[in-house]
Amino acid sequence: MARILLIEDSPTDTAVLTQLLERNGHQVLTSTSAEDGIEACRRERPDLVLMDVVLPGMNGFQATRALSRDADTSAIPVIIVSTKGMETDRAWGMRQGAKGYLVKPPSEETLIGSINELLGAAT
Repeated sequence: MARILLIEDSPTDTAVLTQLLERNGHQVLTSTSAEDGIEACRRERPDLVLMDVVLPGMNGFQATRALSRDADTSAIPVIIVSTKGMETDRAWGMRQGAKGYLVKPPSEETLIGSINELLGAAT
C-alpha cells in the first residue's frame, strides 16, 4: 500500500480517482490547489503525487517543478494526470520533473501500472 497525494480541483475526478486508488489498496490524501498540495507534500511525505495541470492559482506544471526542485520533496515521484493530451504538454510536464504523464481519464490498469512501475510492485 502506498500513500498517494492527489492534487486535483475537480470533486468528481477526486472521487473517481480516490475510489480507484483505495480499491487497489492505496491510502489517498487530497488537495484542491497546487499551493496546498506542495505544503501537504512537505508535511505528509507521500510515496507518490498525482498532479492535475489545470488548477486555481499555480498550475500543475509549476507545482511539479517546485516539488522536483525542492530538496525535501525531489525524491517523491509525480505523475501528471491531465486532460491536456498534446505531445507538447506531455514533454513539458516531463521537463518539469514529472516521472509519468497520463491523459484523463486514465484506465485503472494504466494508472495502477504506472504507480506500481514507479514505486515497485512491493507497495
